[in-house]
Amino acid sequence: MDARKAHKASSSSSPSSSSKRWKYDVFLSFRGEDTRKGFTGHLHAALSDAGISAFLDDNELERAEFIKPQLEQAIDGSMISIIVFSERYADSSWCLDELVKIMECRERLGQQVIPLFYNVEASDVRKQTGSFAQAFEKHEVGKHDKEKVQRWRNALSQAADLCGEDLKNADNGREAKFIKKILGEVNKQLYSKYQLDIEHLVGITSRLNNVVRMIDIENSGSKDVVRMIGIWGMGGIGKTTLAKAIYNKFEGSFEGRSFLANVREVIANQPITGLVGLQKQLLNDILKSKGHIKFDSVAKGIEMIRKRLPCKRALVIIDDADDLQQLKAIARARDWFGPGSRIVITTRNQHLLDQVGVDGIYMAQEMDEKEALELFGWHAFESGYPNQEYLDLSKRVIRYCQGLPLALEVVGSFLIKRPTAEWESHLEKLERSPDGDIQKILRISFDGLPDQEKREIFLDISCFFIGMDKDYVTQILKGCGFSAVIGIRVLIERCLVTVSEQKELMMHDLLRDMGREIVYENARGQPEKFSRLWKREDVTDVLGDSVSTFQVKF
Repeated sequence: MDARKAHKASSSSSPSSSSKRWKYDVFLSFRGEDTRKGFTGHLHAALSDAGISAFLDDNELERAEFIKPQLEQAIDGSMISIIVFSERYADSSWCLDELVKIMECRERLGQQVIPLFYNVEASDVRKQTGSFAQAFEKHEVGKHDKEKVQRWRNALSQAADLCGEDLKNADNGREAKFIKKILGEVNKQLYSKYQLDIEHLVGITSRLNNVVRMIDIENSGSKDVVRMIGIWGMGGIGKTTLAKAIYNKFEGSFEGRSFLANVREVIANQPITGLVGLQKQLLNDILKSKGHIKFDSVAKGIEMIRKRLPCKRALVIIDDADDLQQLKAIARARDWFGPGSRIVITTRNQHLLDQVGVDGIYMAQEMDEKEALELFGWHAFESGYPNQEYLDLSKRVIRYCQGLPLALEVVGSFLIKRPTAEWESHLEKLERSPDGDIQKILRISFDGLPDQEKREIFLDISCFFIGMDKDYVTQILKGCGFSAVIGIRVLIERCLVTVSEQKELMMHDLLRDMGREIVYENARGQPEKFSRLWKREDVTDVLGDSVSTFQVKF
């Protein structure tokens, strides 16, 4: 991987992975005698207060023989370089060497460079006129060779041509306003590098546009209103991918941002410490406190969120929430966040969003055939379309997956670089029994149902009642002793069952297969032990078995 590819990879990854590539957020290049005790010192303090790691050479290095390689490493390891061009900047060969290195890193690594013109004209820097001309008169008659001096000149011209900031344009030269403006630009550039990784953006644009209208950021009338939006759908349908796309699109528009991933799983693995950890992440992310916020209980976390975040306009993504108490500990009320904040919650449970009182709910949609074929192509062939030899087999996979992105990814990743004979064999296996990795994700919704009765109703529908009238099925289930009205409603809220325009109960094929597989598992493959029978051959076998107990549903 070459340097530019390495930069591209790091800039599209998560904050945690990006921080491993870059040692510092910002490198400050300045002439110490001009601005160290004034402007640059204040700028460095403001960056640090904002949680931005800014390198200042005289704070971290002693001026010794080994300083130059260390300094070059610091420049090379910084995401952004800020150059403070002051009146005597070019007097220092040290500063000019830094500048050459910075411009090399910009070309080689794609490093962002922000020039600041502090009581100097950009044209003097670009053309080496004024005080810069005087400095170069000394350099040219001094000990420096012509090639080095020319490199300095080129670097100054290139830097001055970049989009920068000029003190005289900042509210009549007020330094406090100037520093605030610079801080905003650094945040904008810095966090544009902290994009969450999305492997393949297939079918995202139209879905993103629908959610954007709900989020309503552009509307000036709602700019100070805190809005909560829900993204609801079955497991594996792409809720998290959509939430990442929202984060990547809007994170630069907010003072603070936080993506709380896999909330359900985090808390399931660590019921108490997991929730405290999510509270800490929320606070540290939005306040940019680099992990310095400490507390040891959910109650203290709630109190700190209520006190510290109402002043911050924040974007918060709460991914895969499944419990009201979780949300109450993280985002109980809109006034916990600053005016204009947006909170996006992804979940499999519509009722949870109703309990929270979100402003809008987007139901995640399955992929159409064209989208599904493209996504499958990326995973199975590393291109956006299947190889011609595999086209018919690929369409069989598409029919099996029924537009579920998770299934397309799992099956495609398994089949990549396999011959057609192995594709045929695997498809035959899938038609007999579901893929285990897909089932693990889908089963989370089944296992998360509030009681055994709801699970029994789901299994009955998956085995017997798909495509049948909802009211008719309700009456049958009531006759079996179930609280069918609330039971079916909960299944609908959990995206385990849908109702067609004709009021028929419907279910995704993979959910149907999961339900039937659960019945198989409980009986360990012996039809006489099945709790339900729906295949003619199984019914025949059981009825023909003299030892059958008939403790099954037909």
